[in-house]
Amino acid sequence: MVLPVLDRAAPPATGPGPAPVVTYALIAVSALVLLLGPSGVNPLYGTGAARLCAEQRYEHRWGAVPAELIDRRPLSAERLRQVAPVTPDCVLSPTPGKVPALSVLTSLFVHAGWLHLLGNLLFLFVFGPGVERRLGRARFLLCYLAIGYLATYGFALAEARTPDAVRALVGASGAIAGVLGAYLRLYPRARVTALVPVLLFLPLRFPAWLVLGLWFALQWWSVRDGGSGVAYLVHVIGFTAGWLFTWAACPRTAGPPAARPPTGRRGDGAADTLAAPPFTGAPE
Repeated sequence: MVLPVLDRAAPPATGPGPAPVVTYALIAVSALVLLLGPSGVNPLYGTGAARLCAEQRYEHRWGAVPAELIDRRPLSAERLRQVAPVTPDCVLSPTPGKVPALSVLTSLFVHAGWLHLLGNLLFLFVFGPGVERRLGRARFLLCYLAIGYLATYGFALAEARTPDAVRALVGASGAIAGVLGAYLRLYPRARVTALVPVLLFLPLRFPAWLVLGLWFALQWWSVRDGGSGVAYLVHVIGFTAGWLFTWAACPRTAGPPAARPPTGRRGDGAADTLAAPPFTGAPE
């Protein structure tokens, strides 16, 4: 695949139009949560095996577990024993105070490490501002959260009777996939500068419909690969929902503004993870 780094669809953050503060706030909160958690720099979680175990417990406490969403109650100690421990002596404890419906919200801000976080934020940083400016801040945030919920519950229904039903889903890629779908609907002919790994990260410009269309096709094709730790179905649901939401909310697409010099915006990439190991739903 390619790594998007610039888009040519909307005015830059310092130019005309309101600053995409919701996009930047979502990025900042996600980064802060990682910094303060066991995957970040917080020394309270220990080191080595103790820290790995703390990460798994953290993801099960704050991540969205499909079985919990379907049953509407936290996993019992018996069902938690079905989760493969990240270290031999790591035991997952029940979380009786956990509210499964709220865990979908918290899971959108929990990531399984820096690569997972940076992958998600790359895509949000590149494609989020253009979508936020077109939808407006309130509608953009509502769309982001609603699609995150829809993608997570859709994944939970699909995994309800599989061994993965007891693994925690963490990451914002379902919601970010919705942003990608919305961007494709709004700016299909926008020019996206992307780095191509197979060409030694040579920067090339492609139309948005090609970059995002190929990305979606890859997610669709990868849905059948259930052992990778990436929740590709979350991406497919989120992307489709984002496109449909924007189709209904903004019937007419918008191309790049005509009367302005070319400008661009730097960006970031996306993913979602399962605990033990956690699921990552990442735009990849």
